[in-house]
Amino acid sequence: MPGKRPGPSVKDPEQYEALRRDGASKEKAARIANASAAEGRSTVGRRGATAEDYEDRTKDELLDRAREIGIDGRSKMSKGELIDALRNH
Repeated sequence: MPGKRPGPSVKDPEQYEALRRDGASKEKAARIANASAAEGRSTVGRRGATAEDYEDRTKDELLDRAREIGIDGRSKMSKGELIDALRNH
């Protein structure tokens, strides 16, 4: 990936590349990079980590969240698979 620039829709390429190196999906990295470019990195950073842990949620709650963000195949996933899919989306 080094040397390869993201598409023009990514507003903060440096942040995007750092997130991708840390294992974020392309979609998640672009979403965070664009939010930080629009609002500032410190604002976006303060906003995180307020949600309940996925492990503390019921499978139905995880399914609802997966439906909200459009994870395919969610109805056949176990609770552990849903947690993994939500974390890596």
